[in-house]
Amino acid sequence: MKHFLLFLFIIFGLNIQAQTEKSDKLYFSDALAMHLPKYAVKAKEAYRHREFKKAKHLFDTLVETKLKGTYIDNFKFLNLKDKTVALYDFKKPVYLLTYASWCVPGKGEIPALNELAKKYQDKIGFAILFWDTKQKAKELAKNFNTHINVFYIDETTNKHSYIIKNLKHSLGLPTCYLISNNKKLMNIKRSVFHPYNLSKEASFKLNYEAINSAISNNLLGKSGQEAPENFREISPQ
Repeated sequence: MKHFLLFLFIIFGLNIQAQTEKSDKLYFSDALAMHLPKYAVKAKEAYRHREFKKAKHLFDTLVETKLKGTYIDNFKFLNLKDKTVALYDFKKPVYLLTYASWCVPGKGEIPALNELAKKYQDKIGFAILFWDTKQKAKELAKNFNTHINVFYIDETTNKHSYIIKNLKHSLGLPTCYLISNNKKLMNIKRSVFHPYNLSKEASFKLNYEAINSAISNNLLGKSGQEAPENFREISPQ
């Protein structure tokens, strides 16, 4: 009888501990609800006055002080076969990039992503989320190799406004979310912006170094590595 009571006590204690640990977690959506309104007012004002450095500082401060360290919600997307995939289905760290067809990427951004997805295929899950129709997402998916998971959310038909509110309308796009294997949000980054007339080779190098550094510093705990000296277009596989 004593052993049975001890067993129940241990189980009860573990359940209390698990519930406490769960309640101690701050989720991304909750942090946004608390801090986004104040940020949005200041950022809108900065952009209205074309104070782009100030706007960037506001974004970086929001991420660094309010969003990093929170836990990403278990958002669900559709793949190109219309199968629902949950973010928590990824067991490895995740590089999640939200995108749309009307966003024009830098010349070297997609080749850099393809190269790095191939390089880190055993360590990281790469996911591109398009805010587009399925047909448009299928067309755009041809630009990415098989190491990158392509998902889409059609805002005109999607009923889960919770996802759209948090991942699209909150921080804009393109936006990259660096998520650890336990779903902690390690960082949030914006894409590399550079002059339009920059060469493809220079654009590739800038994007490769920026993405690789973000992955290494936030998901792998290693210093970033330089881009390959000889640039080559990485064709979809």
